[in-house]
Formats: sequence, C-alpha cells, structure tokens
Amino acid sequence: MKIAVAGAGAMGSLFGALLTEAGNDVWLYDVWPEHVHTVAEHGLSVEHEGRTRIVQIKATTEPKEIGQADLVIIFVKSTQTKPAAETARRLLGNDAMVMTLQNGMGNADIISEFIEPVKILVGTTSHGATMIGPGNIRHAGVGPTTIGVWAKSKEGADRARQFADFFTQAGIETETVDDVHSVVWNKLLINIGINAITALSGIKNGQILDLEITRELSRAAVEEAMNVALAQNVRVRGDAVNHVFKVAETTAVNRSSMGQDVDNKRQTEIEAINGFIVREAKKLGLEAPVNQTLTALVETLQYHY
Repeated sequence: MKIAVAGAGAMGSLFGALLTEAGNDVWLYDVWPEHVHTVAEHGLSVEHEGRTRIVQIKATTEPKEIGQADLVIIFVKSTQTKPAAETARRLLGNDAMVMTLQNGMGNADIISEFIEPVKILVGTTSHGATMIGPGNIRHAGVGPTTIGVWAKSKEGADRARQFADFFTQAGIETETVDDVHSVVWNKLLINIGINAITALSGIKNGQILDLEITRELSRAAVEEAMNVALAQNVRVRGDAVNHVFKVAETTAVNRSSMGQDVDNKRQTEIEAINGFIVREAKKLGLEAPVNQTLTALVETLQYHY
C-alpha cells in the first residue's frame, strides 16, 4: 500500500517507520528541511528499549514528489490541520482514505471541509514517541490504536475494519469502534489532565502523581471536561480521573507532547485541548475556571518565548 504521512514529527515518523518495515511504500512529508534531508539521506534512527535501528524511508518537503496515495495519515499539530488537509486532498488517489490520529478536538471537522467525511478515519493511539533530533526519534511506549469512520456508514465501517486489520498485520495493534467521537473525547480527557500541567511545570508525566495538590489540579481539570462532555450527551468513561492517573503512571518517564513543545519553544496545541473545553463550556453556560487558567498560562508562556 502507498501511504503518505503528513507531519513527520515524532509520532508521524514512528508510524511511517513501522509501516515501512511492514513492506509498504511510505512517504514522510514535513516542512522541517533538516529532518527531511537527514531521513532521506541517512534513514530514520529509531531508539526503542535501549536499541537503535535505522529505517530507510522516503521523505520530502514537496508533496508533488509523492504522487497519489492509498492512505494519507495526518499527524501534524492541530494548529496546522487546515494546510495538512489541503495537502491530503491533493494526495488522495481513487478510493483512498485519510486518517487523523492527532491530539485535541476539531481536527476531523477541519479535515471534512476538504475531504468527504465518509473518507475520514479518526482515532487515537497509545504509542508514544519523542523527537531526539533531526532524523532521530525514540519509541517511548507501545499501546493499542483505535479508529472509526467520522461519518457513520456501512461502507465506512467496512473500510475502517479493513484498515484496522492492515495496521494490526503491520505490527500496530488496531481495533475499530462505532462511536469514535467517544474515543476521541476519552483521549482528550487524558491530555486535559496531563499536558498543560507538565508543560507549565517542566515535570514528566509520572510526576503529576507526586503531590496531592498536583493530583487535585489534574482531577479538577478533567472533571470540568467531563461535565462538558455529559452536557453534550457524549459518553465518557466514569473513571476518567483514575484512568488519567494510570496513564501518567504507565508513561511516568515520558515528557508530554505539549511539554516537548514548550521545551523547544514551539506553538502548543492548548487551543484544541484545554482551550476547547473553555469554549464549549461557555456555549453551554458552564464554568471551567481550571481549564481557563491552564489555557491562559500556556498561551502567555508561548507568547513570550
């Protein structure tokens, strides 16, 4: 299968490497020339569990070099979803699909402005990755991937199952769900409880659990988001707070993606995560003071890089 990955950061590069190793024709597309050049010339260095391997994978800063693909996976930051969707539209072959495994909310809605919703697969992944430097990533964690079609239809559900089987055969354990909106929301709750706090404090995921006051801050942010979800009749897990703490424990040594963005003075996804909760709460006449504060602090920090 010919696959284009739009956004060759840590996660995009990781999925590109895994799919390449499974024998697929994979292209990485990114606007970071140093990373693209290093991968194209020397391969992608992937560190995992103390070992490093080099994956030879095609990479480019020019989408026209790729041609048409059977699957386009969008892995850019949420702030870059619109241009990535425009690029994906140009890359789609006949009967092709677009998949987003991005963090935050609203990405699929933006993509659907350019691509038919029945051709959009949306999901989450528990794999973790860190960008070490140009052409070098660390595979920081392994876990299941869940996908579903954005616009419910029998044809879309069948395609989702086909791609889930394809990914699983490629070594990326993947399952399908009918209610992908709920899955995306549950992933959002994890990001709500971890990302902004770690980004602002400079700590790793597991250190959220070290102090009761930090745990309570995380709890309050997640519970505000749960209230918004319930007001919108979105089914989220009742043990969401404990699940966030469990994820923080199992990814204890990882630095969250938002934390990595702050470390490298990059624009964060705060608007699509905590900021999303603030906007939705306002529409519903609800209060979300903790998420509003976290959003304001991260926005202030990144404005003054």
